[in-house]
Amino acid sequence: MAGVSQDASGAADPAGAPGAARAPRARRQRGARESLASIVLGFESIVVFLGGLALYGLKALPAGIEQWWGIVVGVVLAILLIATSGVLRHDWGIALGWFWQLLIIAGGFLEPALAVVGLIFGAMYAYATIKGGSLDRRNAARAATNGD
Repeated sequence: MAGVSQDASGAADPAGAPGAARAPRARRQRGARESLASIVLGFESIVVFLGGLALYGLKALPAGIEQWWGIVVGVVLAILLIATSGVLRHDWGIALGWFWQLLIIAGGFLEPALAVVGLIFGAMYAYATIKGGSLDRRNAARAATNGD
């Protein structure tokens, strides 16, 4: 390969400098708000998937809608919750998490147990985002005071 050298172990060095080791990429620090909210959304995705199975099994969807759509909606919503946990570093990611909480609560019109699940996880998500943000601000102030 032109322009690519190999080190003593035979591994290719894309920088082209013999013996130059690449420094490992530093991992991005996640704040408490992002970490706690992603944990809540991860666990909620499991419960939402099971809620979709319950909609199917209880035949809770309105007449004219095939019952297997309960499973599809449960799977899709679970995937969206997991995907949202990856973008929680942004404020719009937190807002998207709130949207999913409201959507799950609205599922209570199909099956009242979904409203209970939505309220419980909504409360946990609220605690995670509010208390996590408070912890992040406190840690930032402490780091500024200590000169870190």
